[in-house]
Amino acid sequence: MSNEIRLDERVAIVTGAGAGLGRSHARLLAARGAKVVVNDLGGQVDGRGASRAAADNVVAEIRAGGGEAVPNYDTVATPEGAQSILKTALDAYGTVDIVVNNAGILLFKRLMDHTPDDFAKNLGVHLSGSYYLSTAAFPVMKEKRYGRFVFTSSSGGMRGSADGVAYGAAKAGVVGLANVMALAGAPYGVYSNVILPNAYTRMTEQAVEERNREKLSADFISPLVLYLCSERCRLNHEMFAVGGGTVSRTILALAPGWRADSKEEFTAESIHAHLEEIMDMTNYSNPQTTQEETRLVVGRRRK
Repeated sequence: MSNEIRLDERVAIVTGAGAGLGRSHARLLAARGAKVVVNDLGGQVDGRGASRAAADNVVAEIRAGGGEAVPNYDTVATPEGAQSILKTALDAYGTVDIVVNNAGILLFKRLMDHTPDDFAKNLGVHLSGSYYLSTAAFPVMKEKRYGRFVFTSSSGGMRGSADGVAYGAAKAGVVGLANVMALAGAPYGVYSNVILPNAYTRMTEQAVEERNREKLSADFISPLVLYLCSERCRLNHEMFAVGGGTVSRTILALAPGWRADSKEEFTAESIHAHLEEIMDMTNYSNPQTTQEETRLVVGRRRK
């Protein structure tokens, strides 16, 4: 079709691309012309183990379909691993245009059952891994004044889940990192956006009922990633919930709120008395920076 979104001559790195959403993303980007670095450590859902088979299999699938891809088996959870992933792209294709931060692990444990090691491992892959690879690739994109980052967060981070403590904390951190990258990259044409996927994968199979698995197919996620990775997309600093055929913009809304006129008036009792006004989301704002939120909160005058 003449209106088809293409990624010809673009180089993409997709982390955690050996299975699930990452595999789906990598295959679709390659089918639309991207040269893809298929990164996957090949470990289990909880992060244990390693195998080259996962990345190799996806590369073979892409090549069988006429696409271009190379494998990478490094962990994203160390600066050295991230640099090696970037080096794979530079050695094979000479540049990088797209990074899809998808790699992740998951431990279903209640709050007090999590150990410090569990917490550190989750942050290491989801949050630190996204940071290490994004900051490794950013200078290349900045120099060429073009780039696209897609960060994978979750409703588990933005909304919470009692069984996903470390996972939720890490995924919430990913949003903060993506927002910073969006602001830092905007002057150079380097855009960063976030997806909150609702999908059936090996990471979510414990939580998804059989009857919902087709509805939550990765096929309902990857087209949004393709769009966010494309030159046609001019969005930046945005967040989208996606799944089952629906794409919804998600924002961190700021209510108009209530403001006291003096320190004497600003008491716990006054806050309780004005709680309805404080909680009213009518005429909300969506500030894009901390400075903008400060101006909105501190600079408001009572009507």
